[in-house]
Amino acid sequence: MNFKEKDYKIFEMYNKQWAVVTAGDITHYNGCTISWGSLGTLWGRPVATVYINPDRYTWDFLKESDTFTVSFFPEACREALNYMGSHSGRDEDKARAAGLHVKAVGNGTGFEEANLTFVCKKLFQGELSREGLADEINNGIYKNWEPHWMFVGEIVEAEDLR
Repeated sequence: MNFKEKDYKIFEMYNKQWAVVTAGDITHYNGCTISWGSLGTLWGRPVATVYINPDRYTWDFLKESDTFTVSFFPEACREALNYMGSHSGRDEDKARAAGLHVKAVGNGTGFEEANLTFVCKKLFQGELSREGLADEINNGIYKNWEPHWMFVGEIVEAEDLR
């Protein structure tokens, strides 16, 4: 069954379940835990959108890569996702330290423990503008502005092990 035929709870996937966005190839990659993202349709294509702070090491990989993956995990992996989100791949192989096992998924890099991985062909990348934010976001969340970049990728493949 292809991913277009599956029923996903898209409003819960990032916020409640979290995910790991990964870019690079199996020999040189980095991933980080994310809770900001969306799934939907853009330019007539199924897309995944992720938002990353340029301070994150993963941002370098996303910026330079043509593809990225978004992997979702069962609740039993919550501790590993905490580790992936609080350590830098600049300093260590944080996936290994978190107890995750990397594997190739399509043209991307995923994890054996993930129960759902979307392989995405990058369609857009760009910085979010503070000036474009609604006042309630600008003054509520971003009292100390930290820029984020948006990466939009067409979902070209899905590995669904749920």
